[in-house]
Amino acid sequence: MDHVAAVKKYAPKADDQKIAAIVKHLGIALHHRDSSLVAASDPSELKTVHDSWCKKKLGLTDDAAIDAAIKKVAGIMHGDHDKSRVAFYYLLAEQFGKLDTL
Repeated sequence: MDHVAAVKKYAPKADDQKIAAIVKHLGIALHHRDSSLVAASDPSELKTVHDSWCKKKLGLTDDAAIDAAIKKVAGIMHGDHDKSRVAFYYLLAEQFGKLDTL
């Protein structure tokens, strides 16, 4: 999967270095199709995004704001059956102004 193209589909001015940082963070998970995608209809998947990315990596603490942002990004990417994890995470970081922490 072309991670840069996946992100730039939704954020045309996305920073390639920030995309690379997310790719590096996700590492081997991106080698497997299932783990390289976000299943936005799966509550356990959304909990992983919430806890592992938003809270742990981005340092966010407002659960309601995190859940609202996840729902918003899922809506933005609604047209894609296969939602790129890199793009999903980039859009979340961008929403919270946390791209500089990557």
